[in-house]
Amino acid sequence: MNTTLGIRREDINKWEKRVPLIPSHARELADKYPVEFRVQPSDIRVFTDADYRMAGIPVEETLSPCPIILALKEIPIDLIGKGKTYFFFSHTAKGQAQNMPMLKKMMDLGCTIIDYEKLVDDKGRRVLYFGNYAGHAGMIDTLWTLGKRLEAEGIANPFTTLHPTHHYQSLVEAKEAVGKLAWKLVQQGPPQELGPIVFGFFGYGHVSQGAQEIFDILPVEPIRPEDLPLLFRGGPKTHRNLYKAVFHEEDMVKPIDPGKAFDLQDYYQNPQGYKAITEDAVPYLTAVVNGIYWTPKFPKYITKAFLKKLFAGDAKPRLRVVGDITCDINGSIECTVQATDSEKPVYVYDPFTDKALPGFDGRGPAVLAVYNLPAELPLESSTYFSGKLKEYIPALAAAKFDRPFAACGLPDVLRRAVILYRGELTPAYAYLAEYLG
Repeated sequence: MNTTLGIRREDINKWEKRVPLIPSHARELADKYPVEFRVQPSDIRVFTDADYRMAGIPVEETLSPCPIILALKEIPIDLIGKGKTYFFFSHTAKGQAQNMPMLKKMMDLGCTIIDYEKLVDDKGRRVLYFGNYAGHAGMIDTLWTLGKRLEAEGIANPFTTLHPTHHYQSLVEAKEAVGKLAWKLVQQGPPQELGPIVFGFFGYGHVSQGAQEIFDILPVEPIRPEDLPLLFRGGPKTHRNLYKAVFHEEDMVKPIDPGKAFDLQDYYQNPQGYKAITEDAVPYLTAVVNGIYWTPKFPKYITKAFLKKLFAGDAKPRLRVVGDITCDINGSIECTVQATDSEKPVYVYDPFTDKALPGFDGRGPAVLAVYNLPAELPLESSTYFSGKLKEYIPALAAAKFDRPFAACGLPDVLRRAVILYRGELTPAYAYLAEYLG
């Protein structure tokens, strides 16, 4: 007997045009395995209803016949189905307050949550992600934000030739626009009144790599974080290139005990024994691009107290923009006080009032904190993600969700990602009970 999987439409906002499984991959799976699909209609999805119908996938409003639902973002509380298995980004594993009501409702209705973000291999590496595309979109948007911020200050600059990522029809077109910016920078050079323009990349994983792929289209010179002060010695000078400093863990924290050497594994296991040192480097940076994974057990890298001190002086700080791709609210970058969407993606964080002011002008850094950046590249990101997701659909469909968790038959990579099973937190996620109140 075939298992029917539903693909729900995304309704978190009008910018979410992605799909978890594209039509051709759904057709491929239905031809090879005892699975069927049903997809909800959508007016905004990058793959249209007609695309799914052409692939032989029924388009139906109700997904009630489907025991398993594929989605991307959070499920509205009033649309949660009793006893369903949901495979999506639940954004609950850190105890995110905004999603605890959804988690509680799914518990009450006896649902199962399998979270894409928690699918990891035997070495703990994520196997399903949009990270590269978040980096691509976040970097383009950060460069655009810098242009708008400098323009608000009355500084003519070539970064204003860029548009936000969602204005481009494809990643290819967006990269072409960055290439044109690169040519302008080669011809004209960066605005000299800024001195060296330095971008600091926090992290070096998939998100950071995607961002650097875009940034490296520009005339860029790498520099080690510890060498940043050298750029500012010797007075004013002409800088023809932009500078890129990539921060690894040893560049971001150090042991509290001065007699102890940095050790990466010790930091991961005992983060309370370390303190952040990134604020020593921030005054040299024009922009921060944050792409590092963070949970509350780790130190905060840029605090509100530091920003208040940085912007309190008479001289304008070098820091203009924070491109927080990871977008942890009040997380590792404390000036990320709220998430934004593609319609109004930027605010200025005023460290003296602790408020987010829409736009590009004001005291404090301009903060780009778009909640779902890969949605700005919906075609490429959906196709990539679907190609990875389809590998796990046969095992998901074959699982016996009417049996106890230990006997349901999910392979390890899926089992590790089960946050909720038939309304109960699984042992690995039992800690979430303290966030439920």
